[in-house]
Amino acid sequence: MIQKFKNSDRQTVKTSKQIWVYLQSIIFILLIFTYSSIVWAKGDTNNFIKPKSEHSFQCIKIIRALERYHYLEKKLDDNMSSTILHQYLKRLDPRKELFTLKDINLFEQYQFRFDDDLKRGRLNTGFQIFDLYMNRSKQRLAYISSLIKTWEKELDFSKNESMVIEYDLRHWQTDKQSLHQLWKKELKNHIISLILNHKDENSDSDSITQTLEKTYSNRLKRLLQTDSNDIFQILMNIVTSSFDPHTQFFPPRASEDFDIHMSLSLEGIGAVLQTEYEYTKVVRLIPKGPAEKSNLLMPGDKIIGVGQGEQGEIKDTMGQRIDHVVKLIRGPKNTFVRLKIIPAKKNNSTRTIQIKRDRVKLEEQSAKKDTITIEHDGQNLKIGVIEIPNFYIDFKAYNRGDKDYKSTTKDVEKLLVQLKQENIDGLIIDLRDNGGGSLKEASQLTGLFLKSGPIVQIKTKYQVSRLYDNDPGIAYSGPLIVLINRMSASASEIFAGAIKDYNRGVIVGTRSFGKGTVQELQPLGEGKLKLTSAKFYRVSGESTQNLGIVPDIKFPQIYEIEDTGESSLEGALPWDTTIKTSYIPYKGLQNIENTLNRQYTKRSAKDPGINYLNKRIDIISQLNKETSVSLNLEQRKSKKKQYEQSELDIENDYLKAMGKEPMESYDEKETMVNDFKKMLMDQAYLVMADYISLAKIHGYSW
Repeated sequence: MIQKFKNSDRQTVKTSKQIWVYLQSIIFILLIFTYSSIVWAKGDTNNFIKPKSEHSFQCIKIIRALERYHYLEKKLDDNMSSTILHQYLKRLDPRKELFTLKDINLFEQYQFRFDDDLKRGRLNTGFQIFDLYMNRSKQRLAYISSLIKTWEKELDFSKNESMVIEYDLRHWQTDKQSLHQLWKKELKNHIISLILNHKDENSDSDSITQTLEKTYSNRLKRLLQTDSNDIFQILMNIVTSSFDPHTQFFPPRASEDFDIHMSLSLEGIGAVLQTEYEYTKVVRLIPKGPAEKSNLLMPGDKIIGVGQGEQGEIKDTMGQRIDHVVKLIRGPKNTFVRLKIIPAKKNNSTRTIQIKRDRVKLEEQSAKKDTITIEHDGQNLKIGVIEIPNFYIDFKAYNRGDKDYKSTTKDVEKLLVQLKQENIDGLIIDLRDNGGGSLKEASQLTGLFLKSGPIVQIKTKYQVSRLYDNDPGIAYSGPLIVLINRMSASASEIFAGAIKDYNRGVIVGTRSFGKGTVQELQPLGEGKLKLTSAKFYRVSGESTQNLGIVPDIKFPQIYEIEDTGESSLEGALPWDTTIKTSYIPYKGLQNIENTLNRQYTKRSAKDPGINYLNKRIDIISQLNKETSVSLNLEQRKSKKKQYEQSELDIENDYLKAMGKEPMESYDEKETMVNDFKKMLMDQAYLVMADYISLAKIHGYSW
């Protein structure tokens, strides 16, 4: 990591910058000469890719727009300059396998220069660093390719050595020779992974060699296709992300897909993706989409290869732009796509899954109801459930004045009428995996459960505005539970936060996503700039940003907090508070919540499903805490066998508890699908049953 200067050093730099106004051109030439003499003369570069003149003008426009319109009102200064350099190096070399300590020390001279250069549209520094990255990458691929031909003879898999896989714990290598040793270890790890995952790859030496040759040959081809537009986009998005991770620049070729998450719900697998260094990472799954229905893919998984059809060759996607990966994954309905992934639950291995592409139907995205009757304390209680996959509205019909326009609120209102006719005793609003949608709908839906009052506060740089429910009517006035999980985001958090602040219901589940910011899309020449312009706050004054909504009754945390949600994004805006607005809450629920927690804790300790989930979470957590991996083949085989036996034991404990036959081998597990969501919903029913009884005892009414 780049060492930041002390305050006194920074002041010296500030003073020096006044002199640099007059001597900038001379210093720039000297810096280029220094860089060339230390690095380039050693054969690390050729065919230097230069920025285009239009890049310079675009850069100036981007900086001005960020400083003028971004919510934080940041100015590109020395602190941000240092951040930009650090993030740029991390983006180019996240595994610390290309740059040496000498390179990093050389780059330090630029850490308080980026701001001045970028404001003036000077991109040479960023392009020169990228040039070294390009050439060092070529050297790495050439070195590994030379080892592939003789890997059986050259690599010793019985040697007791290891490799650090927690990249933040890696140190910069001292010289190129040290880099060679690291590259050799990476190849060994790759080969061991191929051998261990023999279900996906043939494990004989010839097929492994062929796989390696194709993989590294394709990576070299992609590297050689890099042009100045690619470099400019990478550099500019490092600049934008230094403001916050949701702020992004889209050049002309990508502006049609302005959302970096790139939903594949049109005709594909129904997944939301983003780039995480050289990986394509699954952020969330579209409810009712092919990926969610398959139970094979989950948020936090990293896609490293894509194949077409049931037998198509898996093409390596490491380091590819997200739009290229998206094109490979998308395809016609009823065709298959195969994905090679690094599972979030087992991040030191790979597996290949197959998903049938389909179109996510609008009716499957609509709110749906269900009822269940359970026996509780000698009574039969009828519980209604409304599942809301997202907050939708037909804007075209709404804008043309069509009274029958489709929306979340209108659909839920109809469902509530039906449920009341069925005489439900309690209602669960299921917002799990609901990634948000229309802010208007989140506000209006909340109004169905409250008399009237403010719903959410929206704070820009200039003012705080509020959305209100002005209708005193209530569509449902009984006991209410809002069920959330880590993938409940944005509009879902606004609804859940308002219900919580008004004491209108009990929030059950796990901590939500924490997406509490608003983005705007601004045209910028032929490209576009998506930037954060506002922040959401609850009526209590608490932000939904970063922290999300913390449930009153906490279920097992299936999704890893470290890998998913807003807090996992580097540079995410922090949680904070603003002025509490005037609102009238209902009678406090603290006593009821305390009792519900005690009863849930006692009950869940004996529940087979909850015990199963907790055991799985523990084993995954332990696995993900490992910071290094053995490069001894037999040790790795033994480790894998131990892990599979632990998983088999967990599965069999659950099967026995459910009165089912245990599995004989780990291979049988691949054919099993345990419905985690149903396990947790069963617990939500029991919490609701307790809630109904307690509300009557304490005389609650809404």
